[in-house]
Amino acid sequence: MNTPLNMNKIRKERGRTSRRARADENAVQFGQTKTQKEALKAAAEKIARNLDGHKRET
Repeated sequence: MNTPLNMNKIRKERGRTSRRARADENAVQFGQTKTQKEALKAAAEKIARNLDGHKRET
């Protein structure tokens, strides 16, 4: 005799796999590479330094 199947576990696992697959697709479509992130961070730091350098002393 076979062991009984818990349908709730099967349903939840199916949902997890579909959400995981969708997340992977979104990561490929919208994600940024490490070099892109570093370039954005460097640009933001440069802008902040430039702005700090132009502040007036009161």
